[in-house]
Amino acid sequence: MDAIADPRPDDEPAPALEWHPGGVPVSTRFDDPYFSLAGGLDETRHVFLQGNELPARLRTGFHVAELGFGTGLNALALAQVARVPVRMTSFEAFPMTVQQLARAHAAFPELDALAAQLRAGWGRGSCRVGLVELTVVTGDVREVLPGWEGLAEAWFLDGFSPAKNPEMWDAALMAQVAAHTAPGGSFATYTAAGHVRRALQAAGFEVARAQGFARKRHMSRGVLQG
Repeated sequence: MDAIADPRPDDEPAPALEWHPGGVPVSTRFDDPYFSLAGGLDETRHVFLQGNELPARLRTGFHVAELGFGTGLNALALAQVARVPVRMTSFEAFPMTVQQLARAHAAFPELDALAAQLRAGWGRGSCRVGLVELTVVTGDVREVLPGWEGLAEAWFLDGFSPAKNPEMWDAALMAQVAAHTAPGGSFATYTAAGHVRRALQAAGFEVARAQGFARKRHMSRGVLQG
């Protein structure tokens, strides 16, 4: 099994966070919350699981990839519904400390057992969360994704807002997402920003808008063509 990456280089400080009521961490670097103030787990289920038709598509060895590991909430939600062994690779530039993860996870008591598994493997080599074999790749995704040898069957595109973190959504990176997607593979994301949809279309995805979560009117989802 692939090893979970060392969560933080020695010279990389922990991400600076503010905490909103309900245990929602907010990045001060990007001035954006890590998950919805209207309910992070419900948002994950709506956007990333339903948006990729999961868990219905899961089979042994199914590979999910993610831009933006954050608190690990998406990995935990995937582990909660996985009934067969699957893989997940997540790319994260600014990994939290285990203490920050624990504080964020406290908002989701139904995930306690899975969250404890994730934190136990944080920086200790291999990490299995439920039936999910998890690998976290740290670093600037624009630099590390081109060298990744994997192919994902579903992508969770979960970087901070395109308006606040545009580098995470540029056309070159969306092309790399497509290049690392298996034929017929899918993506889902909370954003419906026009330039993101166009970049994904140019990369080869058939892109559709769908009902967003809570007060967001739309989200985006799609399938790789060809």
